Amino acid sequence: MFEYFYNEILRSTIIGFGSLFNGIEVHHQNDQDQTVSVIQVPIAYGPTQKFLARMQQEANLNRPVQITLPRMSFEFISLTYDPSRKTSKNQTFITTSPDGSQVKRLYSPVPYNMGFELSIYTKLNDDMLQIIEQILPYFQPHYNLSIKFLGSLNEIRDVPVVLDTINMDDDYEGNFDTRRALVYTLQFTAKTYLYGPVTDVSGDIIRKVTIGYLAGSIGGGVATRDLTYQVTPRATKDYDNSLISNLDEDVDISQTMIKVTNPEGITENTYVYIDTEEMFVEKVIGERIKVRRGQDNTKASIHVLGTDVFSITKEDNKLIEFGDDFGFSANII
Repeated sequence: MFEYFYNEILRSTIIGFGSLFNGIEVHHQNDQDQTVSVIQVPIAYGPTQKFLARMQQEANLNRPVQITLPRMSFEFISLTYDPSRKTSKNQTFITTSPDGSQVKRLYSPVPYNMGFELSIYTKLNDDMLQIIEQILPYFQPHYNLSIKFLGSLNEIRDVPVVLDTINMDDDYEGNFDTRRALVYTLQFTAKTYLYGPVTDVSGDIIRKVTIGYLAGSIGGGVATRDLTYQVTPRATKDYDNSLISNLDEDVDISQTMIKVTNPEGITENTYVYIDTEEMFVEKVIGERIKVRRGQDNTKASIHVLGTDVFSITKEDNKLIEFGDDFGFSANII
């Protein structure tokens, strides 16, 4: 039942959540409202109590080599199943690698809610207010975080990050040796998905279909009519840039006799690709080719003098990418 796989979904979500709060700054101004210092607030992964304990144990935290304020920390604190986003568990979808060389199959991901806690530590109340105002406007009450899942497959999903609660703690009471700790704690929920194992189905793609027809009496093991029909996918555009000629005139939408610069490079009963239109070459007559326009649901369009003419060959059939339109070549054997 179980097999090893690791899609790094939780790790990717944790990293994505932490990256939301990079680049937050605190500005300090003088009496003339001139900015005298800009502090980029650092963020690290860790529990709130760890940072509070370190602040309480250090006698002098304002030295450059010690922990300084303001700063932030975040922590992954919970993981719960979300039945409200459940889909059919038997539903599958297909995806390909960026270069189209591999086709992968996955079952529908399972919805889970990840709980996060973001803690903000400052010494001055104005520093805290600056940080809070740079965060809250983006959550109304959620922010869509785009995360790349499944490594090289480039599966990108928008993960809603919902701001649940805000807790404020200001320990301003105490003796003069006690350092003030102004702490705001923000609770978030990231609505992510967990994927199961990824199966390589590159070898399972159907590239040829053969159907046999038998008609009449088959008594004695011989049919009165036997017909075998074979169909293979055929590319409807050029993939390998096989340039064979150029247009030697402007071509309108209805024109079927087209003048080209190199008619010797074009073969009858083959397909050519011009701009985004596929054409079938019926005849080569002198410097012109007689074609059927707009093949395989491509749209007949206007082409200008000098446009490249590409050949669609059997090599292109091997390069058809997943999700592309294609035609069929049929043979009776």
